[in-house]
Amino acid sequence: MKKIVYAIIAIATLSLTACNKELLNTNPTDAVTGDTMFTDANGAMMALNGTFRFMWQWGVTTTGNYHQCVGPQGYNLMADLMGEDLVQAAQGNGWFWFDYIYNVKSRYTAGSWRSYDMWNYYYTLISNVNYILDAAEQIEGDPAEINYILGNAYAIRAWSLAYCAMIFARSYIGHEDRLSVPIYTEPTFAGTTGKKRSTNREVFAQAMSDINEAISLIGDHQQEHVTHIDKYVANGIKARIALYMGDYQTAHDAAAIAVQGASYAYDGNFKYNDATHNSVLWGAEIISTQGTTNPQFLAHMDYRFGGYGDASRKCASAWLYNKMSATDKRASDWWSYEVLKDGSTKGYQQYKFLFKDPSDPQTGADHIFMRAPEMQLIIAETACRLGNEGEAVTALNNLMKTRDANYDCSGKTGTAMGALTTDETGSLLEEIILQRRIELWGEYGRIYDIKRLRQGFVRTTEMGHPSAGLLATLHLDDPESFDWVLTIPQAEFDANKFMVQNPINSYATSTEGDDPALTPAGSEE
Repeated sequence: MKKIVYAIIAIATLSLTACNKELLNTNPTDAVTGDTMFTDANGAMMALNGTFRFMWQWGVTTTGNYHQCVGPQGYNLMADLMGEDLVQAAQGNGWFWFDYIYNVKSRYTAGSWRSYDMWNYYYTLISNVNYILDAAEQIEGDPAEINYILGNAYAIRAWSLAYCAMIFARSYIGHEDRLSVPIYTEPTFAGTTGKKRSTNREVFAQAMSDINEAISLIGDHQQEHVTHIDKYVANGIKARIALYMGDYQTAHDAAAIAVQGASYAYDGNFKYNDATHNSVLWGAEIISTQGTTNPQFLAHMDYRFGGYGDASRKCASAWLYNKMSATDKRASDWWSYEVLKDGSTKGYQQYKFLFKDPSDPQTGADHIFMRAPEMQLIIAETACRLGNEGEAVTALNNLMKTRDANYDCSGKTGTAMGALTTDETGSLLEEIILQRRIELWGEYGRIYDIKRLRQGFVRTTEMGHPSAGLLATLHLDDPESFDWVLTIPQAEFDANKFMVQNPINSYATSTEGDDPALTPAGSEE
């Protein structure tokens, strides 16, 4: 595969569903006109690569707080910190702290906080690829290359739409016909009328349609770079979407294809800084001219770098750590129980995510978006849910034997899950989810699993959480709560007359929530 120097080509600044006339730039590049760019496959590939560059560019989605707005890995960290398994031991410089203590929803009127950041991020990606897809018939060149470009565009739209819904709406399961996020499938321009929030059912149907189209178009075309999407990555995205929907057969079948694209064997020397590692399905290989220092994921994780990672240590909860056996290699390779920055607090300091060289953060910090172990865990979970417990046990044992030679889950059965994530039933499904929590710690986004599993959770000081992170005033034990649903930025309301706000507090009101009846009347045409 060739190394690509990405340029920011396709960042057509979508001002929150493309309705703010002041911010919308209808031309996807400052250097090439849209008509010129999409006349051939080379130009379309430039636009696609520019869009992928946005996957790890920091500081372009908000008007402030830039150093915590670093693309998918930053959002995964945010979503992990919203759960119970990742402890932020101190406020430090403040980055991610307000996500951790659930103090961002009320800040939806500002352009410098999480609501604006994530809404703008996902809809900018959607806007970019919609330009590419709209130009499909005028692009000239090798048909296989064109299909590869278009397939990647469809995959990005599917991924963006699903993840936007996962944070700005309640769970799909149990809220299929409640309001989610708007769907845009065509280019947007100054004066475009905003769209209503579609339902979860409609949003995820669009995402599934897009990813199926991506898989069809990409076919067996080899991944031209690890940042691109091939059939394995596309099926991995499909598996994630279907799993969140509770479509377990589809998730199983897609994961079974995706896992073939990389290795799920354990490598204790891998510290999540090399996108060319044999476990990585999808990532971003960062070259020195496009690297950075503080505003990146590993700077928040690796305490050896100093600054953010040192001042605000990231630790595993004691509850989760103690679920690993003494022979589990992850227990010693990924965490160490030690005195933290304040000189008195002890916690399970993480060593899973480290720079190749903390003195050279610009070249030792690739981004990792998807790994094969996740796909193997999806196979195990979905097989269990489909009643194929023998397959589920084999899948989990095969994964775990590379991590713990003594591991064997053959005696477990059933799909019972507790009301809270710490309520234990002893079922096979619970064991699979536990190993998923350990394996994907810090890299997937724990809150998304808590939502889809329809569980609640608690934090305690015994787990290692500081008092500020206990969240005693929220209703995190209730899957119906809106506590883990972001508010929609005020800028969207200023531009879109059809918008309905999510509650700032735990439950819906007469004017806020996800009841479709709240949508203002009128035409989108």
